[in-house]
Amino acid sequence: MSRSPRPVYGRIVTRRLLLVNGPNLNLLGTREPDIYGHETLADVERLVAGTASVRGYEVRAVQSNHEGVLIDAIHEARHDCAGIVINPGGLTHTSVVLRDALSGVSLPVAEVHISDVYQREDFRHFSYVRDVAVVHVIGEGVAGYARATELLIDAIA
Repeated sequence: MSRSPRPVYGRIVTRRLLLVNGPNLNLLGTREPDIYGHETLADVERLVAGTASVRGYEVRAVQSNHEGVLIDAIHEARHDCAGIVINPGGLTHTSVVLRDALSGVSLPVAEVHISDVYQREDFRHFSYVRDVAVVHVIGEGVAGYARATELLIDAIA
């Protein structure tokens, strides 16, 4: 059952999260399973939706290999979402504009990475998203999405 958003002090209160998955995450389950596991993007989306549902939230999911599509989805989230769970993929380490989009919508953000990026190549050690996220879950596999969702909802509440 979906609840209608209601205005509170000029802002819409909603029980919806945006799940954002960046480039190459559509290949989950087949791309480097020794690093990313065998779960698919559909598995991730079901996991996040199920985790959020238990807490009374619904989820809108987007995955794209195109930065602008992700930025547009983030901009739209400011109208009807309470927070954002994001795995930016490789954009983590390269995209100032993605970081600025997240900062610009003024929603709480949970950054999640399936692998431990700090145990991988040096270029993966820097995150443009880190300073705009209130939650960071790194290296917990696909299960990290559920933890990130729970922690984000805790931060919203």
